Amino acid sequence: MLKQRVITALVLLLILLPAMFYRSPEPFCAIALLLIAAGAWEWARLNGYGQSVSLAVGAVCGLLCAVAWWSGLLERSLSGLWLAAGAVWVLAGAWVLHRGVSAWAVHPRALRLLAGLLALCLAWLAVAQARVIGINFLLSILVLVWVADIGAYFAGRTFGGRFSRSKLAPSISPGKSWEGVWGGMAGVIALAFTWRWLDSAWTSTVPSFFTHLGRHGGWLLLIVALFLAAMSVVGDLFESLVKRSAGVKDSSGLLPGHGGVLDRVDALLPTLPLAMMLYSVAQL
Repeated sequence: MLKQRVITALVLLLILLPAMFYRSPEPFCAIALLLIAAGAWEWARLNGYGQSVSLAVGAVCGLLCAVAWWSGLLERSLSGLWLAAGAVWVLAGAWVLHRGVSAWAVHPRALRLLAGLLALCLAWLAVAQARVIGINFLLSILVLVWVADIGAYFAGRTFGGRFSRSKLAPSISPGKSWEGVWGGMAGVIALAFTWRWLDSAWTSTVPSFFTHLGRHGGWLLLIVALFLAAMSVVGDLFESLVKRSAGVKDSSGLLPGHGGVLDRVDALLPTLPLAMMLYSVAQL
């Protein structure tokens, strides 16, 4: 299993890194579009649709993203859209997690499908816009989510259950602890201030997300780091809830050793639109 995970990770890096660092954003946006379309296929399957319908949903997701790209949305200011998307993720995410696994299947299947399709299209639009802004900007958001995940894993393994007797969400993801959340948040705070310092030390021509927000004060950067770390956990728990409702361990087997695309991007689904929302507000 470990060998398989390493091989899959290396293949993904060999594809994604050259595309990300290419002089223009088009290759990365195209690869991200394919991955998001695959995620839409997985989402339809998780919500009880057959193979034919799921493939059609993936195609529709890819087409919608392509239309947004063709119409020039990547270069436009979409502050209103990001404010709406951010509000929905915060409110709906909290509501769905509060209601729990058993309530997920109660919602009409078509509504669940549309909600996931919208979330995936918005995530692609956010990551594509972030790449258009600049590589440093995009990387700072992606690494934020990765650090939150890695910090949560190691803090949970080391300190899980030592300071808090209750689990984070035992009915959704029994292995997650509050200590893990706190460890992830600590890692993100350290990352945010270190990256902002590196931007100033290297006089980066394209400021990172942290530098953009840090211009409005260190306290705001601290709050933003904590908020986005928390929302990355919401994204992770949200996908775990859907998988538990469907009775599966992974969203698919598309990425051997890693599960499916949704298993790898779940924490990014709320974080990317919210990061673009905060960036848009900071620009006003």
